[in-house]
Amino acid sequence: MPRTVTVGFDGSPESRAAVEWAAREARLRALPLLLVNVWEPVPEPMGRSPMLGPSAQQGWAEHGVTSAGPGARRILRDAADEVRRRHPDVEVGLEQLTGRATEELQKAAVDAELLALGSHGRSGVAGLLVGSVGLHVAAHTERPVVLVRADESADDEHTPDPSGAASAGTPFRPVVLGLDVAHPDATLLRFAFEAAALRNTTLRVVHDPAHWSPAGRGPHESADTVPDHGDVHGDSLGPADALHALRQEFPDVEVVEESPPGKAADHLVAASREASLVVVGRRVRHSPLGAHLGPVTHAVLHHAAAPVAVVAHS
Repeated sequence: MPRTVTVGFDGSPESRAAVEWAAREARLRALPLLLVNVWEPVPEPMGRSPMLGPSAQQGWAEHGVTSAGPGARRILRDAADEVRRRHPDVEVGLEQLTGRATEELQKAAVDAELLALGSHGRSGVAGLLVGSVGLHVAAHTERPVVLVRADESADDEHTPDPSGAASAGTPFRPVVLGLDVAHPDATLLRFAFEAAALRNTTLRVVHDPAHWSPAGRGPHESADTVPDHGDVHGDSLGPADALHALRQEFPDVEVVEESPPGKAADHLVAASREASLVVVGRRVRHSPLGAHLGPVTHAVLHHAAAPVAVVAHS
């Protein structure tokens, strides 16, 4: 069975934007799309799906939906039908679940290529305001999680034409990768390279200048001394090795490395304004402290102007 591009849907504007983004991603990856709604019962006269807050609750109430019954399934079917109309080449499935939103979404992500979730848009300012469910799922799910803001559109992912207008007919903006060179995991790098290859666009790698030279080599390595590693699945590769190997695997992806001084989160947020996708990592931690998002990833999630993919890695 192929993996799916899975998206959480609750009827809110932010989840509808996530569904539209996920449909485009499913088309790029030639994978099925799965719409998932999680109904979380509460001890109130009117149940609600709290995945993304009051706007979703109001939307369900306006349709007379008070439980995970026929009304909820109808809204989910209507959303799926709309995706089929707009993206006839994408296979669309749907699933209605009942339980805790965070737990059910994590389970739904296990067999997914990635999980997309909506995030509140900032009023008047480009960026994300990530709700508690989105943050929890991004911090605990071992599949990639993509957060999409409410006002995200296909045009935002593309470069402007000579007249200054952007549309789906112009090339994609770059994919931006925020890389912690102390932990250059191949899973994170591969996701970013694949995303750039699917979009036929540049990969901008932003990293710490203290660890890498702009040429993608260690501070004391020349082009002739970078080893040629065909396997990038191990943990022992240094940052230069891993990048060099993936450049060979994805020869059509142009890689631009940047190592600006200052705070990494600030540079990634700035780069997101000209990006189709921002990719950041989350280390999988098995400790009494539990899973959590690092400060850079957390800041990027809250302030990026483009969809953000959080990729768990060792």
